[in-house]
Amino acid sequence: MMKSRIPVVLLACGSFNPITNMHLRLFEVARDHLHQTAVPELKLLCGADVLKSFRTPNLWKEAHIQEIVEKFGMVCVGRAGHDPKGYVLESPVLQRHQHNVHLAKEPVQNEISATYIRRALGQGQSVKYLLPDAVIAYIKEHKLYTNDSSREGKSTQGNEGKTS
Repeated sequence: MMKSRIPVVLLACGSFNPITNMHLRLFEVARDHLHQTAVPELKLLCGADVLKSFRTPNLWKEAHIQEIVEKFGMVCVGRAGHDPKGYVLESPVLQRHQHNVHLAKEPVQNEISATYIRRALGQGQSVKYLLPDAVIAYIKEHKLYTNDSSREGKSTQGNEGKTS
């Protein structure tokens, strides 16, 4: 049974390139987890792959990781092939603040990744029901993730973080 609803603000990070239904599910799973545990406030929302990236040398400053988990906390949604609990235990900073690292489990495991989506689109395969229809329409309209897009100066890797 779910406890009374409390305000939750989730700040997500990741490439979302392109955004998939599973990216959108992160918000639902995290919200449900926080409502069940009655933990309000602002939290960083991420998948287990982002949590794992905290171990990558020179990608994150340790002081930034400390500030995130100490001041705000985070909700990490599990993903197939990852061990978020292990990532927390391997990191002295995360281990020290593990009370502020909430590990939420996705009840419906799905291995859809943005990498798979980009590859499928590049090969002309359908991604219907894997992405929101509005995202598919945007991709088609802007001719993204096609073999021709890199030749036309529309390389998706070079356009990350830019809007048109």
